[in-house]
Amino acid sequence: MEKGNKTKNFFVRGWNGGRERPEPTDETDSGRCWKWGSDNLFPNALALLSRRSATHRRIINDKADYISGKGFVCDRENEVLLRFVNHVNEMGESLRVVVNKLAFDKSLFGNAFLEIVTDAEHSFLSLFHQDASKCRVARDGRHILLHHNWAGFVPSQAQTIALYPNFESAADGTLRSMIHYKDYEPMFEHYGLPGYIAGLNVSSIAYKTDRWNISRLDNSFQPSGIMVLDGDVDNENDAYEIISTAEKRFAGKPGQVMFMVKHAETADNSKFIPISSANDGDWKDLHDQATSDIVIAHSWFRSLSGLDYAGGFSAERILHEYEIALNTLILPEQQELLEPIRKVINDLLQCDAASLQVINQPPTRSKPLYMKVWEARKCDGLSFDPEDEDQNLFLAQITKYSLTNIE
Repeated sequence: MEKGNKTKNFFVRGWNGGRERPEPTDETDSGRCWKWGSDNLFPNALALLSRRSATHRRIINDKADYISGKGFVCDRENEVLLRFVNHVNEMGESLRVVVNKLAFDKSLFGNAFLEIVTDAEHSFLSLFHQDASKCRVARDGRHILLHHNWAGFVPSQAQTIALYPNFESAADGTLRSMIHYKDYEPMFEHYGLPGYIAGLNVSSIAYKTDRWNISRLDNSFQPSGIMVLDGDVDNENDAYEIISTAEKRFAGKPGQVMFMVKHAETADNSKFIPISSANDGDWKDLHDQATSDIVIAHSWFRSLSGLDYAGGFSAERILHEYEIALNTLILPEQQELLEPIRKVINDLLQCDAASLQVINQPPTRSKPLYMKVWEARKCDGLSFDPEDEDQNLFLAQITKYSLTNIE
């Protein structure tokens, strides 16, 4: 395959234009794994981007929260499953915490990694989230390599874990395996790509327009310009010294004011020449367009991203867009994350996990909690029975039950 052109833009460092790169065989050059990006540091670039673009980060956070929901509900008579949902590893993490991390990585990187730990007798089961930026697919396609710093890869410091359903013994005597979640992308076999990949550049635009505003604020919105100084100098070093002193005292951010020194004549001709700019509106329009494109690239919704609150809070619109997001993105992602987890629980704990489900709740409510279920069904045009015992519960009661039923 062809090697794509590199770009100097730090946001897309590691991105090779849509093709996976042929791999070296030298183990000192990460040859034991398939590279994730042209320099094997594409996850680092994506993580940096998420920390510098406010809207981009908000959407990733919200996706992870919605996908992991308010917790999990399952058959309350299945005590083994209930205990496991509350404590999936020795760190005391619940299944909701681990799934939230997996959902975050998958939204950010298009890849997520879940480590499975057990023993030969399958006497216990633990699940651990592994930071996707530290994981790479081994060249044999049957293992995952973990390393704390892929920019300075040392083969002897890497940990090798078999890909599920294969298990291999670890140094502590346990059996370990790794589930690799990845979003499908044509031409990419070893890694997935995040769904917002088409909006990578607009995310960098949103960051750069924010940075431009910060630069203006740091300079107290003073105009840019050229300061011409009169001064007697014998050589260039003297001129540079005068300019350096002036920049430290008056220039503010680099590039705000450019200083020039010329030989003094009979009169002092020092002057400031402002550089006028009338493109403030263009910058704002560019930022707004980039923000809108970020939402589109994520297949997300403006009201769920907190972008339209300035025009008024519309609970009805939020609920409608949440329903669309639930059926088009949230539920499919939940199914993708939970399907292998249910299988692992079934196989290793010999426990039926078919009842394991995420508790999904909308971000706002359109009906008061003091309404009864049959009254709510009546308002929605659904069949209702005022004599039904279950439909005489208050909405507050079933909401409380759904949250406490995690236990």
